[in-house]
Amino acid sequence: MITTDAQAHIWGPDTPDRPWPPDGHTFSHGDQYTVDQLLAEMAGAGVDQVVLVPPSFEGDRNDICLAAARAYPDRFRVMGRVTLTDPASRGTLATWRDQPGMLGLRLSFSRGPSVHWLADGTADWVWPEAAAAGLPIMVFAPDKLDAIDKIATAHPDLRLVMDHLALRTDLRDEGIDPVLDDLVKLARHDNIAVKSSCLASNVTDAYPFPSLHDRIRRVVDAFGPRRVFWGSDVTRLDSTYDEYRRLFVDELGFLAPGDLEWIMGRGVREWLGWQ
Repeated sequence: MITTDAQAHIWGPDTPDRPWPPDGHTFSHGDQYTVDQLLAEMAGAGVDQVVLVPPSFEGDRNDICLAAARAYPDRFRVMGRVTLTDPASRGTLATWRDQPGMLGLRLSFSRGPSVHWLADGTADWVWPEAAAAGLPIMVFAPDKLDAIDKIATAHPDLRLVMDHLALRTDLRDEGIDPVLDDLVKLARHDNIAVKSSCLASNVTDAYPFPSLHDRIRRVVDAFGPRRVFWGSDVTRLDSTYDEYRRLFVDELGFLAPGDLEWIMGRGVREWLGWQ
């Protein structure tokens, strides 16, 4: 079984030549996290491949992630950032995958002005353009599942992935259940998949995270193993990388070997078109 992590960040330091946004350090997980650091952690955890997601706190940049994908094409692919508010971004998605290592887009609507972009029309242009280009989109949109429902309905050819099961990073324990109640309703859309990433940081129990087992089973029962993607978001995990991998591989007895193959990598590779 090839284990493919559906989300990890790498990033460079804040420098005069490559400055971060003014609020970047408020949300960052450290000054930098390099591809070499990630490769070392992958080796220790038995992870073969990673979908790289450039972090929003660094700004709308894809350069470091694309460089990693070029250097290690058997290990990395990229879901890149695009500046939704820049008119120059429009019309660029038809050739988006011409960038070596690029598979699609990752959009965040979780803080700052972006919180309003699903409602105020700022993001309206990206859905039909991505659908026409065949680009999958990973979306972090906590508290906005009604908007995602409408987008999936309006653009049935657009492949969407809901990051972190649509959970806010500050939700813990019983606080995650109302979100899961709403999330599983989206399973009726064949063009929506979900990323079971960083869930160990949404509960207060330690490995093997018993409070997560039935919650994960509920999501898998709703979406099926082909539309549930294991991911770590390793730099934000409140566990070790290997513990979070073993949660799925060793502790979830309801998952058959064939289910695990899809959840632990095959599903995300096929959904994103990682050849």
